[in-house]
This record gives sequence, C-alpha cells and structure tokens, in this order.
Amino acid sequence: MKNDEIAAQSFNESISAKQAFLTGENIARIVKSAELVADSFKKGGKLLIAGNGGSAADAQHLAAEFVNRFEIERPPLPALALTTDSSNITSIGNDYSFDQIFSKQVRALGKSEDVFLAITTSGNSQNILKAVETAEAIGMKVVILTGKGGGLLAGKGDVFINVEAKKTARIQEVHITFCHVVCQLVDRMLFQKV
Repeated sequence: MKNDEIAAQSFNESISAKQAFLTGENIARIVKSAELVADSFKKGGKLLIAGNGGSAADAQHLAAEFVNRFEIERPPLPALALTTDSSNITSIGNDYSFDQIFSKQVRALGKSEDVFLAITTSGNSQNILKAVETAEAIGMKVVILTGKGGGLLAGKGDVFINVEAKKTARIQEVHITFCHVVCQLVDRMLFQKV
C-alpha cells in the first residue's frame, strides 16, 4: 500500500468510527455528560479528569479548554487534569503504587458536587478503576469514556460511553471529539440563552 493510500485509509477509518458512534443513545449520553458538568459548575463544583498516555493528553486538553476558553469568550471554569503534577504522580507511585496515582488525588481534591471524567481506551486501567471507585465513594458524578467494550469499567458510572472501534487511535479521535462537544454544550448551557 502506498503512503497516500495509507493516509486516505486512516482518515476514512476516523470518519467511519465517528459515524458509527453517532447514535441516538450516544448523543443522549454526550448531552447528559455536559449537563452533569454544567450542573457541577453551577453548584461551585469542578471537573476532575484522568487518563493514561494519549488519554492523559486528552485530559489535559479538555481541562485547558475549560480553564482558558473553548469557542466563546467566557470566565474560566474549574477543571483539573490529574495527570500533570509529576511530584504527586511519582511520590504516590513510588510510596504506594501506580494503581493509586489518581485515586489519592481524587480523595484529596474531590467533593460530592464535583464530576470525575475517566478516559481509558481499554477500560482496564487499574489506576482509573480505583479513581472511579473513590469518586463514587465520595458521591461525585462519574462519566466514563472508553472503548473496546469498556473492559472492567463496562456499565459503571453515571454515564458510560463506549467507542466501538478496533484501533486505539480511532477510539482516541472519537474521545477528543466528545470532549470538544461537551465543552461546546457546557458553554451553551452556562453562557448562552438556551
């Protein structure tokens, strides 16, 4: 296969993954996720986000969209990626285990009026699973964004969203689109007349 064919195939796979995701049920889940985040912000809560690898990058990307701005000028919104503090991550990982790098942060920072967004392409990351359990124990709302059937997180959380794609890259591309749409909807719910 030639390079131009590979490039076209990758774009077509990405388009197909997004089209397959675009069901009425998934749209309702996206809207529900945005409503949970908007309601949390209205109550003085915040959004905590975690993921590993590319999902960590998505967590940071989404937090930046809320804290800075997305498409409209508006006040900053309280969102925090739990993937950015290398001192916390390495001290927890060293003193306890990598499985606790997010759950200890959720326990320290999370309140019942907050939302926890777990991003994992497999649904099997132990550190995400433990963070979900901790968030639920605190009484936080939990949104799970996953793929490949959801793994150990299948069906958990207040909102469970699974991307049925075979390749991790395609799952991640749907995930970041989800993040952008949630930002758009939250901005609309909070700052534009609906």
